[in-house]
Amino acid sequence: MGKIIALANQKGGVGKTTTTINLAASLATLEKKVLVVDADPQANASSGLGVDIKQADCTIYECIIDRADVRKAIHDTDLETLKIISSHINLVGAEIEMLNLPGREKILREVLAPLKKEYDYILIDCSPSLGLITVNALTAADSVIIPVQAEYFALEGISKLLNTIKIIKSKLNPKLEIEGFLLTMYDSRLRQANQIYDEVKKHFQELVFKTVIQRNVKLSEAPSYGVPTILYDAESNGTKNYLALAKELVNKTK
Repeated sequence: MGKIIALANQKGGVGKTTTTINLAASLATLEKKVLVVDADPQANASSGLGVDIKQADCTIYECIIDRADVRKAIHDTDLETLKIISSHINLVGAEIEMLNLPGREKILREVLAPLKKEYDYILIDCSPSLGLITVNALTAADSVIIPVQAEYFALEGISKLLNTIKIIKSKLNPKLEIEGFLLTMYDSRLRQANQIYDEVKKHFQELVFKTVIQRNVKLSEAPSYGVPTILYDAESNGTKNYLALAKELVNKTK
């Protein structure tokens, strides 16, 4: 049975999508069967893995709102064991459309249920909000990875996310755990980055991944070519960091 992991932080620009794409690709390189679910209307994970969203007839939107067959929304990528369910800009309005649906917080869980036994990992890229789609992702997930940018306001807003996780755990998904806090965009030359790391470590202790993701230009270049960094530059620090993270995750979930 696979593990569903949501990547969530309502703060934008912390590396959620970059982490989703590259962690998924690294897990696939480690011969795991991986599915990415793009639950962000911006659809950056979809385009970053080579999906032309204008050509996609069936997306996560149709699966949630019309209960379309989820398998029709699955796209291949350049890595054999990595697939993706693409997103669509229509997802912006989905939260309003979902308001009157029965069991509206659990729709994504039901959509993904038949796929869970077919993949080792299902990674959900959440939008930078704590709206109904993110609530759905957290209700569907077994655990959550929280990317934290190594900058001054890093911990701002995390308490809000932790409170949301707590509410979801008590009311909708008692199994939900925090997989870990991941420090992203880390520059070891900056004293401030080291201070943030120490602070995150002090607050969350064993919940902080040992792997940190360093600032790396290749990570921001690769998506414009529609490939994960491991296929763009296998020797880059970004590739090495995410491979290390994938190994750490696999060891944790054994």
